[in-house]
Amino acid sequence: MSVEVLAVEKYYGKQKALDKVGFIIEKPQVVALLGPNGAGKSTLMKIMTTYLRPDGGTVYVNGYSVTENPMDVRKQVGYLPEHNPLYTDMYVFEYLEFIAGLYGANKKNIREAVEKTGLLAESHKKIGRLSKGYRQRVGLSAAILHNPSVLILDEPTTGLDPNQVVEIRNLIKELSHDKIIILSTHIMQEVQKIADRVLILDRAQLIADKPVEDIQQTSGIILLELDLKVEPALFNEIKQIHRVENLGGNTWELLLKGNEDIRSAVFDWAVKHQLKILRFEMKNTDLENYFRKHTSSK
Repeated sequence: MSVEVLAVEKYYGKQKALDKVGFIIEKPQVVALLGPNGAGKSTLMKIMTTYLRPDGGTVYVNGYSVTENPMDVRKQVGYLPEHNPLYTDMYVFEYLEFIAGLYGANKKNIREAVEKTGLLAESHKKIGRLSKGYRQRVGLSAAILHNPSVLILDEPTTGLDPNQVVEIRNLIKELSHDKIIILSTHIMQEVQKIADRVLILDRAQLIADKPVEDIQQTSGIILLELDLKVEPALFNEIKQIHRVENLGGNTWELLLKGNEDIRSAVFDWAVKHQLKILRFEMKNTDLENYFRKHTSSK
């Protein structure tokens, strides 16, 4: 079981959407694919599912190339796009039978998929009568009908209420026991709860590839309140600071370059400029701060 993305490039006209992106996934796990809008996430997912051809490099899914063996790749991959395409005038079982026929999947897989995704109680209804959460379950059921070893999910919890988010999150975690799941989302709290590994794209390039637990252990943010107003450029004197943001008034958020203890440097800086520190609070970096620190929002 593996996904190998090897120096993948993609252009839209003169615009480079992916610039030699590469990584390897070799075991069942949830891998979160993150990045600002326009970073190339959806393009990469479409290449991995053979909807788009790369302009350079390639992707191998369980040894099959997306360019040379696209039909074999499709047998290995289940895909839930961001805008889940469903025939809303069809009944749940009717729709899944149709999808099973397209894949050539055994119809006994339909009931297994329905039970696994918690759809059984709603399976007698037309899809158009289902809530957004249950429609997502239909999409997931369709994606796993042919028992793929790789599942690619593009924004699977968008538009769901908190209870539905928890249900889909638990379902994704359960499916990850025997599948590679590649998940794109903007909800950082969800990534922290279900992902094992994070890949971050920015400006068409892969800029970070880390286990989630490693990010959680990194120290890197300070809340600082001063007695007087200062210009942001004044913080440039503290070399360990990566970026500053004013939170209102004289309160600042300082994102650090690493995990070095910079308390003495900040206190010396304040004394130098005759400033009083009214609040100094160090926090562990969560995924959102890590993301902000490493992407073009900085």
